[in-house]
Amino acid sequence: MIERLRARNQAAVYPVTEERFRTYGRIVEGYDFHEWMEYMEKETQIPPEGNVYLASVKELEDMKIFQAIQNRLYGGMPVQAGYCNGRNTTYNGFEYHKGSEVNIAVTDFMLVLGHTWDIHDNTYQGEDAEVFFVEKGTAIEMYQTTLHLSPCRVCDQGFKDIVVLPRGTNTPLQDAGEGTEKENQLLLMKNKWVLAHPEREPLIRQGAYPGMLGENRELFY
Repeated sequence: MIERLRARNQAAVYPVTEERFRTYGRIVEGYDFHEWMEYMEKETQIPPEGNVYLASVKELEDMKIFQAIQNRLYGGMPVQAGYCNGRNTTYNGFEYHKGSEVNIAVTDFMLVLGHTWDIHDNTYQGEDAEVFFVEKGTAIEMYQTTLHLSPCRVCDQGFKDIVVLPRGTNTPLQDAGEGTEKENQLLLMKNKWVLAHPEREPLIRQGAYPGMLGENRELFY
C-alpha cells in the first residue's frame, strides 16, 4: 500500500512506524480496541460525500476500553470518544488542541501533520507538512503540538477513524472574549484552533481563520 501511495503522490509518504513520526506522536500499545473496531465496522457509515464527525458517541463511551483510555492514557482526565468517517483527499487546513488526540484507524488512511512551532504570525506554510500512512488497527497519540485535520482516504470507499480527545473539544464555543493574543484569532470551537486554507469554503464559512499558505494539495491513491 505505502509504495503505491508514494508512487502516486509528489509529497513523500511515511509510515507512522518511522523515526520521523516521533516529533508528532507515538504508537499506542497495550490496549484492546476490538470492541470499538467492531462497532465502527458494523454500526457506522461513510457518507457519500465529504466527512461526518461526531465528537462524543455514547456507544463507544459505554465500552470498557473507554474507561481504560480515560483512566490510564489520560491519567484520569475526562475525555470523549467519537469518530470521523469520510472521503477527504485534500489538506484543507490544520487544527490543534491543548491536549493529546488519540486516533484508532478502523481503515487505512493518511494524515497530514505539521508542528505548532512552525506557525508564524498566525500562518503556516502547507508545504512544510509531512504525510503519514496509518495502517488499519493502528492506534496513535498525537501530541498537542501537532497540526492535523481530517484523515485522507486511500481507497474509493473512504476512511473510518475513532477519535479520543479531552472532553468538550470540538463542541460549540460559549464565549472566549476578545483576547489579547494573536492566537485568539485561530480559536474556532472549544479547544480547537484552526488555520484554514482560504479556498476551503466550508471552514471559512464557519469562521475559521485563513492561515494556511500555499497550495491546497490533493493526495492520491
